[in-house]
Formats: sequence, structure tokens, C-alpha cells
Amino acid sequence: MGRLVPAVTRALDVLELFLQGDGTLSAPEVTRRLRLPRTTVHELLTTLAARSYLVKDPDRPGQYRLGVRTYQLGSRYAEQLDLAAEGRQVARRLAADCGESVHVAILDGTDTVCVAQAESTHAVRLVSAAGHRLPAHCTAAGKALLASLPAPELDARLGGPALTALTPHTITGAAELRAALDAVREQGFAVEHQESGPGVGCVAAPVHDRSGQVVAALSVAVPLIRWNEERARELAALAGRGAGELSRRLGHERSPV
Repeated sequence: MGRLVPAVTRALDVLELFLQGDGTLSAPEVTRRLRLPRTTVHELLTTLAARSYLVKDPDRPGQYRLGVRTYQLGSRYAEQLDLAAEGRQVARRLAADCGESVHVAILDGTDTVCVAQAESTHAVRLVSAAGHRLPAHCTAAGKALLASLPAPELDARLGGPALTALTPHTITGAAELRAALDAVREQGFAVEHQESGPGVGCVAAPVHDRSGQVVAALSVAVPLIRWNEERARELAALAGRGAGELSRRLGHERSPV
């Protein structure tokens, strides 16, 4: 793995600050939040503004906001990412078929991030939204995604802080998690039982892109009042079907047996 460039890291830290609050910041605010020298912050802001990643707010003297270059990058990213749009369509169809909440999530570091969702038609249901983030080790989608990683990459992601417990059922031991991931690889789907939140069961299956890489996971979440072993098997089959449909929409073709 290559060495991180400190100057680039600091510049990205500055840009990411603008994701918070009302989207405007002054040089003193950046200095305080990042605990950097004032001279360094001034140089970073000047450079980012010169490249149109930031712009001075004409209505608020001394304040910066994101510039047009960040919009251009985001637009190009959106053009290339069919996953969210296709995921919404598949999630809605699957939710209509099974009556439960369906989510499509991607892996970001050691977290899952929801990029598409469709809510259950039941009065008692799991409510979530695009952008919702959870630790990967305690969700069915996260396990499906972690199980797809090559061993060195999985080791690197699990080599950080201890696994956080969100409920008494959350897996917190690395060995136990690895055993759970082995089971996911063997059976082709992942299961969560009250690990990310009380009263919720969930199953998930991996989504592949045109190159065959796992790029997301599709999950079906159910309150425990509608959860049992038979229902879990039914939902696992549904999740696999939905993940397969989304994979095909992304250009994935199964290898002939």
C-alpha cells in the first residue's frame, strides 16, 4: 500500500468539513476544527479556491463554500453510478412482492451506507433512508459485503478499533465474525438477528457488477413479530433473487455451469 500524502489528506479534510452544517466556513473555523496552523489553513484554502474547489461567499465576507469543481466531480460520479437508480427500481419491486423493507447498501471502510431503499407496506416496519450508515459487522448487508473481500483487504479493515456492540447480540470478536463470514460464503447469503438494533431480523445477498466484483448487497429487513426460520429462508431466496436482478441490470452475467 502506498504512503498517504499529508498535504492531500489535509486538503481533503478541509473539503469534507463542508459536508457539515450550512456548507459555509471561515478560515478561523477550519483552523479550530482541524487544529492546524493558521498559515497552513490559509494556504490550503487559497489553493482550493484557485482550483475552484472552494469559492468565497459574496454574501458572507470571510466565508467559503464549495465551488463548481466539486459539483463537476459529483456530477461525473453520478453519471457513472447506475447502482442507486437501478437499486431503487429493484427494491421497490421486491418490497411490493414481499411486503417488507428492502435496502441496497455499499461498503465504505468498515461501514455500510444505504444507497437505495423501499419501505414495507406493513404498519410495523423498519424505516431507513438513503445515506444511512451502520457498522458492517452487525448488519446482514455488511456481512455479505465483508465476505466478498480478499483476505488481505479483510484483514486490513478488521485490523482497526474493536468491533462496536450496538446490541447484546452484536458480534464483537474478530474470530466469531470471521466464522460468520465463512458461513456467508458457503450459503451465499447473510443473516442478522437483532445485531444492529433490537427487534429486527434481516437477510442479504451480494450484488455483482459487469466485471463480477461485489459492489453492493441487497437486504430484506423484518420486525421479529414476522420473523421465524421458515420466513427467513423465504426472505433469503427473495434477497438472492433481487440481488441477481440488480446484478443483471448492472451488466453481470453468470458463468455457465
